[in-house]
Amino acid sequence: MGDSDERARKRLSRTPNRGLTVAALAFAGLVSAFMFTLVVPLQAELPHLLNASREDTTWVVTITLLVAAIATPISGRLGDMYGKRRTVIALLVLLVIGSVVAALSASIVGVVIGRALQGAVTGVIPLGIAIMRDILPTNRLGTAVALMSATMGVGGALGMPLAAFLAINADWHSLFWLAGGLGVIGLALILFFVPEDVLLSPGRLDLLGVLGLAIGLTGLLLYVSRGAEWGWTSPIGLTLIIGGVAVLLLWGWYQLRTTDPLLDLRVAARPAVLLTNIAAIGMGFALFSSNVTFPQMLELPVATGSGFGLDMLTAAFIIVPSGLVMMVISPLSGWLERTIGPRPLFTAGAAAIVIAYVFVLVWSSEWVHILIANAIIGVGIGFTFAAMPMIIMRSVPANETGASNGLNALFRSVGTSSASAVMGGVLAAMSVEVDGVAVPTREAFDVCFWLAIVAGIIALVLSLFIPRNRAIEPRPSLPS
Repeated sequence: MGDSDERARKRLSRTPNRGLTVAALAFAGLVSAFMFTLVVPLQAELPHLLNASREDTTWVVTITLLVAAIATPISGRLGDMYGKRRTVIALLVLLVIGSVVAALSASIVGVVIGRALQGAVTGVIPLGIAIMRDILPTNRLGTAVALMSATMGVGGALGMPLAAFLAINADWHSLFWLAGGLGVIGLALILFFVPEDVLLSPGRLDLLGVLGLAIGLTGLLLYVSRGAEWGWTSPIGLTLIIGGVAVLLLWGWYQLRTTDPLLDLRVAARPAVLLTNIAAIGMGFALFSSNVTFPQMLELPVATGSGFGLDMLTAAFIIVPSGLVMMVISPLSGWLERTIGPRPLFTAGAAAIVIAYVFVLVWSSEWVHILIANAIIGVGIGFTFAAMPMIIMRSVPANETGASNGLNALFRSVGTSSASAVMGGVLAAMSVEVDGVAVPTREAFDVCFWLAIVAGIIALVLSLFIPRNRAIEPRPSLPS
């Protein structure tokens, strides 16, 4: 590495304090993760609140998942090119704008637009991990990355009871004002405590690549998230999945031939990166499976035979411990990553996921069983989400960290979207009429747990084949 590289790294690692930098990035990660559970307590009331059909109001959730999946790898590439800090700031600005738009809206159109802008902020987490790689020494990187990765689950878990409390006791617009306020705080923290970028990879933005990825993913994710509602073999469903796959194949062909691609698919095809990303689908599926099934089990009336009859706020508090576990074990995850390596850590996390769902499959007669299983899931997600970015960063050069972690986040998004669709479809298909209301049976929840077990086992097996790679020496383009 040349003298100019060393000077750049020294400038990058100067003040502000590294601990404050990590804290600022982690707070931004918590805020971005909160956006996924922000409207969960309102879902049943949205048709009434927005004067729209239930089919239309599902877009309030779907649009956020869709935009998050598309924007995350794109924002990662923008971060590598123009600066990760600048891109994080831009994403937080979009969050604030989207929150204000939704807060001022009384119709579904404005809320959907606002939620779309909120979804873009998901790219903050992989970008934050990339910033940490740039500024932190090796002995501190694992713990910091584990903390940042944990925010994916912690933000949603801690935010759910807060959102439920506001939904019960205040006007629903207050949820979006809260989101906007948190975005402003996160923006201020980034501006004050995250240093300017000097590790850049200059180039042009591949606009055709952006368009192709957006169109292809839109088709694929709409099929996954709305296929059960539209019909998996309906004309619109088949058009979306076939068209989406065709566009993505054409996009991949183009990316391999253009001189400055949006994503370097040759890097993404490296065994460590490819297997980690495929396993990430299973981990995303396992995480969101609990988010779909556990709240419903906790809130369904006892008379249905499949619920515990808890109110929304109590159920939300039972979900919280999984997020707390992720946060508490992040230092342990960092230590284990340094001691045994990220691959065994990933395997251990996937095994914990399988154990958790086997536990709840056998023992789920009391709400405390759900709490225990969810805490074990917190351990599994904490370990695997800490391990994945470290595996990626050991396999790619520093000037591709943002895009590569963004791609990993994309695969997780495919898993979460798939879980939402599949679990929703299973619970709807295996329901019975109770007082005129369709209620999922206990067998429906068992099927969901079995599906999560299968996803966890697949991820576990894939983790065993991930090769051990040493960290690649960064080769960034730096200003002299």
